[in-house]
Amino acid sequence: MVLTAAGEKYLASVEHALDEIEAATRRLMARPNVSAVNIDVAPAFLTRWLVPRISEFKEQHPDVELRLHATNSKTDFVHSDTDMAIYQGSSERKNAESVFLRGVSMVVVCSPQLLEQENPLEKPHDLQHQCLLHVSTRGQDWYELLDGIGIHRSSTENSLTFSSTALAISAAIEGLGVALTDRGLVERELRYGLLVIPFDLKLESERAFYLSYQKRRRMTHGMKAFHDWIVEQMKLEREAPLEAAV
Repeated sequence: MVLTAAGEKYLASVEHALDEIEAATRRLMARPNVSAVNIDVAPAFLTRWLVPRISEFKEQHPDVELRLHATNSKTDFVHSDTDMAIYQGSSERKNAESVFLRGVSMVVVCSPQLLEQENPLEKPHDLQHQCLLHVSTRGQDWYELLDGIGIHRSSTENSLTFSSTALAISAAIEGLGVALTDRGLVERELRYGLLVIPFDLKLESERAFYLSYQKRRRMTHGMKAFHDWIVEQMKLEREAPLEAAV
């Protein structure tokens, strides 16, 4: 079957409305339980920040089911069953409301054993002798930090590159090199002594973490519960300064 010229003009006018109907129908059929929430989450934030705190959320909201999906892809709320998303980037997302969670402050972390090796890591300029652990999606972070303290290195000089923040952090724990990561994602490792911050050197990122959902959509009970909980968690973190872990 082929559309006529009149049919093609008609389709162009009603296509958006049909898409909205399809998306609404899919949500209704897939999730009759309004206490269930489908959430897309940036992988590093999911595994290193959210998962360790899930039990706290469940204690407060035992009736809410969280369905978590790790992804760095941009969420299409109209054509998917996703209710909310936590992403790292800018606040501007088309057809979505974005709620600021927290900024990103990058710090240098390494295994304690690197402080005792032949070329110990004692001051920022000692980084020129270390293996730098890169994350492929943030390839310029190290060079931006090093340029600021007058160290210039080539992209291939004594380095390892990983596809995710979690892998780079694991490599740092194993003593393979020095990682540059958001401090909030390694608080447990710092607390237990698996990682240390060798010196006070930071890179304030232009990126931040946001919670988003479809614009003008009315929140379900589960969505509202998660929204209020995570906003409160972020507020508590801002009010409790991080302890030194050098």
